[in-house]
Amino acid sequence: MKNEFVTVRVPGTTSNLGPGFDTLGVALRLYNYITVSRRESRKPVSNGAQPADISGGAMVREAGDLFFRQTKTRRFAFKIIVTGDVPIARGLGSSVTVRLGVVGGLDRLAGTRLGRDRLLDLVTELEHHPDNAAPALFGGFTIAGMIGSGVRCLPFPVKNPARFVALIPRFELSTEAARKLVPETFSKADTVHNLNRTAFISAAFASGKYGVLRGMFEDRVHQPYRERLLPQLSKVIQNGERAGAVGGWLSGSGSTIMCLATARTARPVATAMQAALPDSDLRILAADNDGLRFV
Repeated sequence: MKNEFVTVRVPGTTSNLGPGFDTLGVALRLYNYITVSRRESRKPVSNGAQPADISGGAMVREAGDLFFRQTKTRRFAFKIIVTGDVPIARGLGSSVTVRLGVVGGLDRLAGTRLGRDRLLDLVTELEHHPDNAAPALFGGFTIAGMIGSGVRCLPFPVKNPARFVALIPRFELSTEAARKLVPETFSKADTVHNLNRTAFISAAFASGKYGVLRGMFEDRVHQPYRERLLPQLSKVIQNGERAGAVGGWLSGSGSTIMCLATARTARPVATAMQAALPDSDLRILAADNDGLRFV
């Protein structure tokens, strides 16, 4: 029997944007392609360019099990192939590209037609928070959170002048280890600080008025604690800002450090950032306003 297959293009993401912890995200023109195929054997398998800890094993099984359980669809065996450019364990959403690719691909193969809101619910259940899942699915800049029993998301297209300068260290950071460093409670002053900055960031991206964002990416909830794992963080951001960046942040839980610039300032910002952490790679990226696409 000839296997049926579908290929899903999913963008990488940058999340948190400093103070918008587990809430804000942006899709980037940096993609993984996940091909999901029916197969005769009962055991899901995967292969491709990505290592097994991302493209295969427990992550794929968990995504498949959740899809079939929640949709009450008759199970079928499948395999996936992952190719693309999203680096693993660098805070650029590599795990969500695979999870969303599996769930989106199975939805297309099974003909369940879940729609994007339901897909977001499923992938958020797998990811445990929606800040990467929302932009990967909808594209652009997204504000997302758990409201009641479901996820609510507001996406906005990112205007052309914005450039995201990604400094990608040549080492991984564990999301689990980074999360363990974040305290359970915060002071009133730090909470108000982050609420204020998150509101400004949301309004600026929604309106395209990026100029008001200078000084707004400072975070007091997670970055000061995670800097223990990445001591160059503040210096990289300061260098980027001095070279013309609007601001910078730790992308996801790291290790990538991101600065927001314009097409004109992006190159000098990138050079300045790398001067503080030479053992790294650079990508100057525009936002992806499409999100998940079938190719």
